[in-house]
Amino acid sequence: MTTSKAACVGRPRGFDIDLALEQALNVFWRNGYEGTSLNELTEAMGIKKPSLYAAFGNKEQLFLKAIELYENRPDALFNTAFKHAHIADVFRGLLFGAAAKFTDCSHPQGCALINSTLSCTEASESIKQAVLERKASNKQKLIARLEQAKVQGELNANCQPEVLARFISILLQGMSVQASEGASVDELQQVAAMAAEGILTVCVKR
Repeated sequence: MTTSKAACVGRPRGFDIDLALEQALNVFWRNGYEGTSLNELTEAMGIKKPSLYAAFGNKEQLFLKAIELYENRPDALFNTAFKHAHIADVFRGLLFGAAAKFTDCSHPQGCALINSTLSCTEASESIKQAVLERKASNKQKLIARLEQAKVQGELNANCQPEVLARFISILLQGMSVQASEGASVDELQQVAAMAAEGILTVCVKR
C-alpha cells in the first residue's frame, strides 16, 4: 500500500508581519532612511535578516512599505483633515492636527515622511525621489480640495489653490522640523492658531 504526503507549503512565519512593519517604521521615523542600519531594523522587529528579506525584500522595499503604512493609517494627518466638510475645518485639521501628531510622545517626533529623507545623499536618490513623489501627491490632493472649495464658493476669488497648498506644505514641514528639535505641542499650537487665523482671514469667505 502506497501513502502520499501532502505537498509542503512552507513554514509559516514566526512573527507578526504587521507589528514588525510598525517597528521598522518607528526606526526609519527616528533615524531617517540613511541613518538606519539593517541591524537596528532586525533588532527592533525581533527577526533575523533572512526573515526580513523573505517578508519585505531589501531595506529600500521595507522602507517604502513602512511609509505606505504611515500614509494609509486611518488617523493619518491628511486622511483625518479631509474628513471635514468645510474648508475652514480642513485648514484647522491640518495645522492643529500637525501640532498634536508631530509632538505625540507615543512615537518619534515630527512627520515620518519628512524626517526620513532630510539628510539623504546621492546614494539614496531613489528613496528621496520616492518620498518627493509622495509629498507631491499629497500636495495635489490638497490643491484639488482647495479647488473644490473655491468652486463651492468657500474661498475668496483671489485665492490661488496652488499657492495656498504650497504655503501649507511649507508650514507643515517647518512644524515637523521644529517638533523633531524639541518644540512642545503648546508651541506648535500657537503657530497653528496664528497660521489658521491668517488663512481664514485672507482666503475664506466670512
